Amino acid sequence: MISQQDYQKLKYETLKYFWGYNQFRDSQEEIIDSILNENDTLVLLPTGAGKSLCYQLPSLLKEGTCLVISPLLALMKDQVSQLKYRGIEAEYLSSELDEYDAETIYGRCKEGLTKLLYVSPERLTNKHFLQNIEEIQLSFIAVDEAHCISEWGQDFRPSYQNIKNFRKNNPKVPCLALTATATPKVLEEIKNKLELKNPTTFQKSFKRDNIRIFTEEVSDKFQRIFDILKWANESGIVYVRTRKEAELLTEFLHKNQLKNVDFFHAGLTTKEKNAKQHIWSQSNSHVLISTNAFGMGIDKDNVRFVIHYSPSPSIENYYQEIGRSGRDGQKSFAFLLWDKQEMANFDQILKNQIPNKAEFIKIITYLYSIFQVAEYELPEKVFQFNINGIKKFTNLSISKIQNTLNFLHNQEIIYLNNNKSLSSLQLLMEAEDIHQLPKKDAYFIELLLRTLSGITTHKTMFSELQVSKKIGASPHLIKERLKDLQEKNYIEYIDGSLSSVKFLKPRDERALHGFYWKLFEHIQKNKIQKWEEMKFYIENTQYCKMKLILSYFGEKKSKNCGKCSVCEKSKQSIFGKNISTQIINLLTTKPSTIEELSIQLNYYSKENILEHLIFLLDSGKIKMLNFRTYALA
Repeated sequence: MISQQDYQKLKYETLKYFWGYNQFRDSQEEIIDSILNENDTLVLLPTGAGKSLCYQLPSLLKEGTCLVISPLLALMKDQVSQLKYRGIEAEYLSSELDEYDAETIYGRCKEGLTKLLYVSPERLTNKHFLQNIEEIQLSFIAVDEAHCISEWGQDFRPSYQNIKNFRKNNPKVPCLALTATATPKVLEEIKNKLELKNPTTFQKSFKRDNIRIFTEEVSDKFQRIFDILKWANESGIVYVRTRKEAELLTEFLHKNQLKNVDFFHAGLTTKEKNAKQHIWSQSNSHVLISTNAFGMGIDKDNVRFVIHYSPSPSIENYYQEIGRSGRDGQKSFAFLLWDKQEMANFDQILKNQIPNKAEFIKIITYLYSIFQVAEYELPEKVFQFNINGIKKFTNLSISKIQNTLNFLHNQEIIYLNNNKSLSSLQLLMEAEDIHQLPKKDAYFIELLLRTLSGITTHKTMFSELQVSKKIGASPHLIKERLKDLQEKNYIEYIDGSLSSVKFLKPRDERALHGFYWKLFEHIQKNKIQKWEEMKFYIENTQYCKMKLILSYFGEKKSKNCGKCSVCEKSKQSIFGKNISTQIINLLTTKPSTIEELSIQLNYYSKENILEHLIFLLDSGKIKMLNFRTYALA
């Protein structure tokens, strides 16, 4: 048994060796001590406070494997990748892994080599998993994104209810529940539904003193973002809603000679994503224009600003995203740009992406029928499809179809892959039987065997482009030949450039018409309510922006921040003279537009600055060179 003194020493040695830090952040050490003392623990720490370290570090100090329950496969992959980079043994289980890979992972856990095993909550009812877990020594259970257990949370996942029963079968294993965004109501529900026993609770204020929040009604957003980035020679993120917006805004900024920007979205290949993220992570001045596909697991302290080209769908999302700035505690900025017409459009978009019950069932029925899946059947194959085919048959919008498919994916009824990735290939016959095939097929399979190793025993990831270079045929021709062999059932081939679906549960019409439809309906109503709360936050001009956020998360007695766009406007009568002096000092250097002045004056609102410009014009201290540019008189 390790003594308390040795634990203290080991904690700091481990922190230094694997993470390179000499000190823990607020509450981290106390949370780790609680886990080491075998206590059930509940943690509410805002984004950027270092929640992951709270379970990753003690997993290295305790015997056995820490079971991490996480709702998103992308988040699991990202965490495991970062841990392996640090030299920590970690793995994840998902439905995309074949049996060979899964058995290898189980084996390493049983031997005590793997310190962290990431799983989805759905896996906790999988018989194969439950059989294997009996032979694995669990150090503790970490429930990440614990707010998903609450029906009032932003990402309700019914499968989180599985954790309660799993814990009953492992009563001596302590549990750590972590979340970054939970209202008091949600926090209480986490305690109850996870049946945490006298949990030690750690709750840090959501207040971020170093972030200045600005909301601004803007018509020309491209121009406004250009004006901000022109003067902000630091690292930042610009969040947009769509892939097209990410690419068009990047193109606009490049045309205007801003070269230190790039776009990022889910449509990129894994290789492209990794390359773009690496450049951004290593730079002090690079800016990524991104959809919300970018953000999970970001480990970058010096992000100086986050700009929202459009509003987030909820206050939870918004707070998480702005929390990616200023993790080093230095002064940072959060900008949210909006206009009234856009808000009305979002109302309509939200309504248009929600199918009624008949449409919901129509989409799901078509999905089963095109792949000939009968009632109670569970096919093992991965199927590829084009979402436009579903649109053509159902006469429903892409947004309704995508919303339904995403729901099925989140409930792990299907595994949906919309991302570009490497293709996969596996031979479905014995190598010695190849010579019995038609010569054309046998010759091509032999070429594949010489080019790709491992396809006789397990699913192998590969690139058609690389194969084409090796065997001297076009990628298009290779794909056609592979599809032909697939139809003959010689191989299993997944084209990484297409969407694919794997059915994870048998087809159950009764459950889809009853339980799952009611759940889908509940989630959509919750989504609309979250958006209404976000709209109030954006459009309100009376209350401090940080105070509104804190009040939403249950901190009712907070004071005004004194530096957001609302607080700055209320201070203008007190500090007006000071702003006028700063404007004159800046115009002494060179003539400037109101946008340039706003940014150089630490992002004072344009309305505030305009009032002082009018005063300075009236007093004859400055003049207008044209309708946009001001100079000293």
